[in-house]
Amino acid sequence: MAIIINIDVMLAKRKMSVTELTEKVGITIANISILKNGKAKAIRLQTLDSICKALECQPGDILEYVEDEIELK
Repeated sequence: MAIIINIDVMLAKRKMSVTELTEKVGITIANISILKNGKAKAIRLQTLDSICKALECQPGDILEYVEDEIELK
């Protein structure tokens, strides 16, 4: 299972900088970078709510499920 976080896509669509997003959401640039780079293991619903409000989007605009390829041995 792979969940892709497309914050960078939404930032580009909204013509918003990471710095502006962090100010609106109230989390650090480091935490936004962790989300953007796919290094996050979890995201709080409150944080997701704040990001959606700041970017004026739906959670599905940010989160994407991509099925893992099955390795054959």
